[in-house]
Amino acid sequence: MAIKTYPVDIAAELKTEEDIEGFIEASIEEAKNDTDPKYLIHALETAARARGMLATAQEAEVDRANLYRILSGETDPRASTLAKIANALGYRLTLVKQSFSPV
Repeated sequence: MAIKTYPVDIAAELKTEEDIEGFIEASIEEAKNDTDPKYLIHALETAARARGMLATAQEAEVDRANLYRILSGETDPRASTLAKIANALGYRLTLVKQSFSPV
């Protein structure tokens, strides 16, 4: 899946916690049928920049430079690290059973 790009910096437009929450909720809804974790990482990166990378890094107990690297897509982060970042943003990672159609 190609990550959508926008002519404006979405993070700069997210001014309040409600804005950030709305963005994350919309991202979750849009990605429901997408199995590419890069979409989730992009949503977390945008929300973390909106809230502040330093504050998010401190809350997630992740080094700020490492947080930038993880959320840039340069690395393949561990699930536990993504869970910490999601938690710092007020969310919890969960597994959801998929229903598959016979091919």
